[in-house]
Amino acid sequence: MGSDVTLKLHNTLTRTREDFVPLDPNNVRMYVCGPTVYDFAHIGNARPAIVFDVLFRLLRHVYGADHVTYVRNITDVDDKINARAARDYPNSPLNEAIRKVTETTAAQYQKDTTALGCLQPTVQPRATENIDEMQRIIASLQQRGHAYEAGGEVLFAVETMDDYGALSGRDLSQNLAGARVEVDAHKRNPADFVLWKLSSASEPGWDSPWGRGRPGWHIECSAMSERYLGQVFDIHAGGLDLIFPHHENEIAQSRCAHGTETMARYWLHNGFLQVEGQKMSKSLGNFITINELLETDRFGGRSWPGEVLRLAMLMTHYREPIDFTVKRVEEAEDKLRSWQRTASSAKGTGTPDASVIEALADELNFHRASVAMDVIARKANRGVETAVECLAATLEFFGFSKDCLLSDALVFDHSRVEDAVQARLAALNAKDFAKADEIRSALLAEGIQLMDSKNDAGERVTKWEIKR
Repeated sequence: MGSDVTLKLHNTLTRTREDFVPLDPNNVRMYVCGPTVYDFAHIGNARPAIVFDVLFRLLRHVYGADHVTYVRNITDVDDKINARAARDYPNSPLNEAIRKVTETTAAQYQKDTTALGCLQPTVQPRATENIDEMQRIIASLQQRGHAYEAGGEVLFAVETMDDYGALSGRDLSQNLAGARVEVDAHKRNPADFVLWKLSSASEPGWDSPWGRGRPGWHIECSAMSERYLGQVFDIHAGGLDLIFPHHENEIAQSRCAHGTETMARYWLHNGFLQVEGQKMSKSLGNFITINELLETDRFGGRSWPGEVLRLAMLMTHYREPIDFTVKRVEEAEDKLRSWQRTASSAKGTGTPDASVIEALADELNFHRASVAMDVIARKANRGVETAVECLAATLEFFGFSKDCLLSDALVFDHSRVEDAVQARLAALNAKDFAKADEIRSALLAEGIQLMDSKNDAGERVTKWEIKR
């Protein structure tokens, strides 16, 4: 199937649109930066989880489910975690408190992303389970002259890498302008970054050649990606905010430790998210977790099904900024329920539509894919059974159910609505247009919109959907 579909991806590293050619079609490898589990994930964290889940599904469709390896890490060692553990469990030993924090938040993240329709990655490694791999990379960097010890830290020396900054496009000399040298006086260069830092007796730590300590933020992804995907792999993805310094520093560590020309061949980044036209922040009161969207009435006065939130995220191209609004989620729900109502009678014999896959293969262009789905839906509404089956399979490919799962506020007596629709059809066939209009108006007042069409046999067909 792979020979029939050519994926085109925008590569942040080269700033160009490229045909995707995997290193090994039998083992396509992708790494996505996952959560730091010090708190429940917010709605901005949902975007990369959803976007790159769709890419994972597309890769599995093209190359085969058994030929794609998707790694998404869990950061469970971090100063924010330490602070949260001390705050929430002040009477517990630190390591025990940290475990309570990370186990709770990591479990919540899995629950949230599952509710959003995301498949489980192939591997979800934890930073704390890869300390040995981190130390080995740090030792290699030190042996190769790319790292040094100073001020109780092991630091990466950015000036030892000629093309440092290639991913972000930052010129190193300009980047250093105005740097607070006095704060980092132990560094040879203010842009040098931490690989390992010493831990006090009250902080978590691991024995190492440089003393009892803990890893810097960036080194963990270099270690986990190498362990599960190799020194060079196909795709590295994450949010736009990670380009610098995180991804830039990952590249520096990995390439300099292994002597390779690249780390990942394709770099993908999703755009920023704001809420109702404003940057999300706790000070503005618009900081919303995925869990709150799913289970409380904080957003728009009601909770939202995960698959509706998923569609709302996909309605904007992944590289563009997204304004996450109540109106947007309402539009997503209306669109999804319309598709699902059309596909609900499917028997499960269809396959995802080729035109949808082709659209999605063009830089994950979900807008084009959704237009193609509308075309299929119109055919299905005309009574084309193969279109019904195809639409259902396409919905499931994207992580949506084919059944219309209504919220409590939108529960209708389906048999009563169907009876009304049939009574209206009988009135139309009898040319009793006044009666037909009366039934349509009564249903519309309840939020039910009717759509008339004809099937291939020329017979009148009426579909209905719930509108707000």
